[in-house]
Amino acid sequence: MTAHVAPWKKEAVTKLATHIAGCKVVGIIDVRGVPAPAFQTMRTDLRGRVQITMIKNSLMKRAIEEAGKTLKGVDELAGSVEGQCAVVTSDLNPFRLFKQLDRTKTKMPARGGEIAPDDIEIKAGDTPFKPGPVVGDLQKAGLPAAIEQGKVVIKRDKLLVKMGDEISREVALVLTKLEILPITIGLDLRAAYEEGMVFAKEVLAVDDAEYLAKVQLAATSVLNLSVFAAFPTEASTKPLLAKAHTNALNLAVNANIANNETIKMMLVKANAQMRSIASKAPDALDDGQKSKPSAAPTPSPKEDDAEKNKGDKKDDKDKKEEEKVSKE
Repeated sequence: MTAHVAPWKKEAVTKLATHIAGCKVVGIIDVRGVPAPAFQTMRTDLRGRVQITMIKNSLMKRAIEEAGKTLKGVDELAGSVEGQCAVVTSDLNPFRLFKQLDRTKTKMPARGGEIAPDDIEIKAGDTPFKPGPVVGDLQKAGLPAAIEQGKVVIKRDKLLVKMGDEISREVALVLTKLEILPITIGLDLRAAYEEGMVFAKEVLAVDDAEYLAKVQLAATSVLNLSVFAAFPTEASTKPLLAKAHTNALNLAVNANIANNETIKMMLVKANAQMRSIASKAPDALDDGQKSKPSAAPTPSPKEDDAEKNKGDKKDDKDKKEEEKVSKE
């Protein structure tokens, strides 16, 4: 005996399996907690880049297994089908697909009954509330609230809900009043398939800045290694030539080989060595060597005038002598 399967189920499985087999990237998304209106808005915003297919989990698994007969490795996605989920297909690579779906996430207030995704802690301090019944609401939710100087304050830090615990109705109301939005809704990509490989969520959730920093560090490390190992590449040739030039220059200076580039360095080196020796024998240098070279002294205005008058008198004397010689 064989179980009877409704024709529409067979048709749905066949249609989805054919669609999966013809797509570049296939993924499973978590739609738990996403309200229907918000889901429709997200689907509309992603239209043209991402296609989302909703179907029963049992039929979804069957379609993925059928597609696995044609598309090697895609059947591994069946292990991610659990709870409220859907099939997503796209031409985007898995990492870009994850970024696209991650942008659909938004914060919303708790209504009570949800599971806290993180620890919810309320810090001590003033609140925006005026004294009144709100103090009782805060205390009922477990907060150490009191009235001080005409203000409602939280007297000390309080861990209101631990991660993984259920958010009660009373706590949800207080969080909403405090404008704390603990719930995140959106399309969460659990796993994605591309070219025979399935990428888990942990692999796809990459920090772009951190990843780029690692790539830059790797490139710098490889360049340093190729330079120190004297391995010429397109990137390391210039640093290698610069290093070789510096080494050759140092060798020429230390070996006292004079050329256009080393002569100045050799003179500077010799002068420094001379002064180092002279510092141990102060009488070895004459006064000219001890003193630092300086600019020629600038004559004072009086000296300038004296020199000018002296020159004028000399010119007059020469002129008279020339006239005397001319008469003779």
